[in-house]
Amino acid sequence: MLSLLVILPFVKEIGRTLMLSFDQTRFSESIAVGPALPDSELPLPRIYACERDTPLQPLFTQPLNGELFHWNWSSAMQEARRVAAWIQAQNWPSGSNIAILSKNCAWWIMADFAIWMAGHVSVPLFTSANDASLSKLIRHSQAVACFVGQLDHPLPMGQEAFGSLAYIAFPNCSVENIPQGSVSWSEIIAKHSPLGGNPQRGADEVATIIYTSGTTGESKGAMQTFRSMILMGKSMEPAFGVNPDSGLDRILSYLPLAHIAERAIVEMNSLIVPMHIFFSEGLPTFLTDLARSRCTIFFSIPRLYIRFQQSVFEKIHRRKLNLLLAIPVLGRIVRRKIVTNLGLGETRLICSGGAAIPVDIIQWYRKLGLNFLEGYGMTETGITHAPLPGQARLGYVGSASPWALTRISPEGEVQIKGPMNMLGYYRNPELSREAFTEDGFFRTGDRGEIDSLGRLRLVGRIKDEFKTSKGKYVAPGQIEKLLAVSYLFESVAVFGDGLTAPFAIAVLAPPLRKKQSNPEDRADIETKLTAELDSVNSKLEHHEQLRFIVISEQPWTVDNQLLTPTLKVRRVALEQRLSPRFADWEDSQKKVIWIET
Repeated sequence: MLSLLVILPFVKEIGRTLMLSFDQTRFSESIAVGPALPDSELPLPRIYACERDTPLQPLFTQPLNGELFHWNWSSAMQEARRVAAWIQAQNWPSGSNIAILSKNCAWWIMADFAIWMAGHVSVPLFTSANDASLSKLIRHSQAVACFVGQLDHPLPMGQEAFGSLAYIAFPNCSVENIPQGSVSWSEIIAKHSPLGGNPQRGADEVATIIYTSGTTGESKGAMQTFRSMILMGKSMEPAFGVNPDSGLDRILSYLPLAHIAERAIVEMNSLIVPMHIFFSEGLPTFLTDLARSRCTIFFSIPRLYIRFQQSVFEKIHRRKLNLLLAIPVLGRIVRRKIVTNLGLGETRLICSGGAAIPVDIIQWYRKLGLNFLEGYGMTETGITHAPLPGQARLGYVGSASPWALTRISPEGEVQIKGPMNMLGYYRNPELSREAFTEDGFFRTGDRGEIDSLGRLRLVGRIKDEFKTSKGKYVAPGQIEKLLAVSYLFESVAVFGDGLTAPFAIAVLAPPLRKKQSNPEDRADIETKLTAELDSVNSKLEHHEQLRFIVISEQPWTVDNQLLTPTLKVRRVALEQRLSPRFADWEDSQKKVIWIET
């Protein structure tokens, strides 16, 4: 297996794509978006249908302390119903918010089902958030209870941290994280009878509040309905297709379920297509967990796909690998070995989301024989774009879901309208109003283009664009994608507002970071960085070319608040921390500058 994997930090109706002009008179609230969704297709009816129709179908496989625990639909729903009965017995007001603070596990999804059946709203939280952020989100969410499981850090105790909450400890919750007075999941299962009947929830009721990762500032809680949640899964159905070898797909769930993409791809899709969900206990067991899953679908984010590739190049030079892949028989053997070592030997589909991924990365994985798809969505809109069968185009995130009217504003912004859009931000009416146009389209903040077949291409974030002192506008996202494919870098960000030319700040890839303190190695790295800078500049317009590159000697992490919980760079935080030094760096006339962040 490739050593990279052990450093993972956590590691559907086809409709015509609607390409509409920016004539606001063509839109009104009475216009239906996409095929009507019958009540029987909402999440809870789908859950009950799976329980009734496929009770013995495998659903979860969970490792815990060296043992494996398995659930089928029947056994999982027995536990969820018992927990739902306990929740109802607490007599909290209908529609109360209940937090889930845990790494991905079987109990996470069963808790979500239980919260919904009991008549309440689930509020997932990122386990990687620091104490101050968690405390702030708990208070803002007004949660009455919190399910606690495996965490990245010890849970801060006391009323001053989280306030007065009822705590429910998952079986994977470590002893130091079990709050005093909490009740255990196992105790609830043992003492309560299953909730009877099939409680229903309205399509437009709030199902969950999903907090944004906070790339540009404070996290905001997007209120998503039961209708919007299930449509996220149905929007991906054409792209996912049907497993040609068996009726049951397998997926390893390890990216945070607190994020919209994992929630839609794993939880919602399991209600639509037969899917066996495997979980990982953490970094020490990840390789074993991945091998056990024999996943047929694998979902990750661009940052990890890039690191996977870099790990391969650390073992075999890119040029040599290309030569081997070009030899007919040997090439097949090499491809198979690489894919197997990546843990993707039985994978029929790999997917990327969360951020734009460089085209070169997609091409590389396809060269290995993997079906690589890139989709698009936001916490506020759900998963709105994915390639239709036979219509994938490099550099494009695919066609719009039938439930997502998509248009490009005169300023180039991607705007989306439909039943997958959030109701608004929880307890923030002002930002909710600002997020939508007068005719109900969500302002994504992304600059994009739509081709003749309705496929969307993302150019960058409008708010990230800046103007140099020469009056030229620069879109940093496109430059960052060129840098991201280099084996030299782990993280990159491009700045230059008000300067004569843009520049990059980067963190070296781990193998190079280990060498950066040695003077001789640093000199060699500087030579490679200068060559990479020249190579990237040769692909850019003159006003986009980078003047220099700044190397952060310390990595950017969630803990130092320079990465979001989904591992995106916090551009605002980075700029606020370093902008006083920008002018001095430009005046230095150096091509490579070393700093501590």
